[in-house]
Amino acid sequence: MDAIEFFTARLAFQTDVSDVHAALESAEPGFVLIDTRSPESYAERHIPDAVGLPTAEIAARAADLLDPAVPVVTYCWGPGCNGATKAAAEFVRLGYRVREMLGGIEYWIREGFPVITPLGPVTVAPDPLTAPMAGIACAC
Repeated sequence: MDAIEFFTARLAFQTDVSDVHAALESAEPGFVLIDTRSPESYAERHIPDAVGLPTAEIAARAADLLDPAVPVVTYCWGPGCNGATKAAAEFVRLGYRVREMLGGIEYWIREGFPVITPLGPVTVAPDPLTAPMAGIACAC
């Protein structure tokens, strides 16, 4: 595999929080966002419109919850967690088209995007180490 094949393959199977956010803000995101963490973690905070489906339950519940013709994007805690990767592999085994959201909910929050909590939506200021302070767009 040469470098262009490698990087093109990564873009085909991975996405980042900014791209997911932009897609979710559009009328037709083209995917279903899947929170692969535990039900307790999902209840504590999750990305708006994300479907809570823990990795261990994907094989048993995916067909009832998701249209296999619609791609899914998986996320978990953050870059130190491979839960979204494990979930993506399970979805692929079931025949779904999948991308993994790099950075997980940690970087979603750090980039200043909203999460849903038991008290309602919450947004924090972007972390200057992960997002530009002048606005939520890195233009990359």
